[in-house]
Amino acid sequence: MGGRLEIDTPAESEKVTIVLIDPKYDGNIGAVARTILNFGIKELRVVGRDGNWSDEARNRAKHAQQILENCMHFESINQAVEDCSLVIGTSGKREIGDKISFRHFVTPEELPKRLQRVEGKVAFVFGPEDIGLTNDQLHECDLLLTIPTWEGYPILNLSHAVSIICYSWYSINSDKDHAETQESRLLDPELRRVLRSEVSRLVRNMPTKEHKKQGIEETIIRVIMRGLPKNDEIHRLLGVISQAADSFDISEP
Repeated sequence: MGGRLEIDTPAESEKVTIVLIDPKYDGNIGAVARTILNFGIKELRVVGRDGNWSDEARNRAKHAQQILENCMHFESINQAVEDCSLVIGTSGKREIGDKISFRHFVTPEELPKRLQRVEGKVAFVFGPEDIGLTNDQLHECDLLLTIPTWEGYPILNLSHAVSIICYSWYSINSDKDHAETQESRLLDPELRRVLRSEVSRLVRNMPTKEHKKQGIEETIIRVIMRGLPKNDEIHRLLGVISQAADSFDISEP
C-alpha cells in the first residue's frame, strides 16, 4: 500500500517543471519530490543546493527517489528557467496600495484551463521557506500566482503549496471533457527573452521617474503574458515595442 506503480507518467507532465529557489529544509525538498510525483510530474530543479541529499530528504521523498536522483541544479533563477516558455512565480505576500503594481496575481483555479494542451515548458517557481521570492526574483517571472488562504495565517508550508498547484494542474489536464480540439504553442524561450529585453529597453528610455520604471516594466510584461501570446503575436508586438523604444532613445547616434 502506498507504493510506486511502474506506469508511465502523463505526457502532460513533460511540459511542467517545479523550481525551488534556495530551499532551507531538507525535509521540505523530500516532501516536494514526493508530492510532484503524486501528480505525475517528474522534473524538479533546485537553485542554491548541491544535490547531496540528507537521509531526511530521502526519507520524506518515499518512493520518489528518482525525482531527487534526476534533480537538476543551478546557480540562479535565470539559468534554471532558460529553456522555459512561461515562468510563473509563486508568493503568499499580498501588498496593497502603491505596491500592488509589482504583484498582479492569478490563482490556481485560473491558470491550468488557460494552459491546457499548450506546447512549451512551464516553470512554477517557489522561494525559500522563510522569505519567499525576492522582488528581483519575481521580476524574472512572467506571471505571479498566489493561493487564496485565510489572511490571519496566509503563508503555506512549501510542500503544501506545491501540492495545491500540482493538483490544480493535474486535475484539469487529466479531464478529457475539457480537451480542446487544437493545440497552441507558448512562446519560444528565446523569443520570451527578446520580449523581456525590449520591454526593459522601452521603459529604460521612457522619460518618466526612475522609481516608477520597474513597476511599469512588470505591468507591461504581465499584461502581455496573461494572454499567453504565441510567437507570431509577439513578433508583431515587438515591432511596436522596438519602434517605441527607439523613439524614446535620446542618446547620441
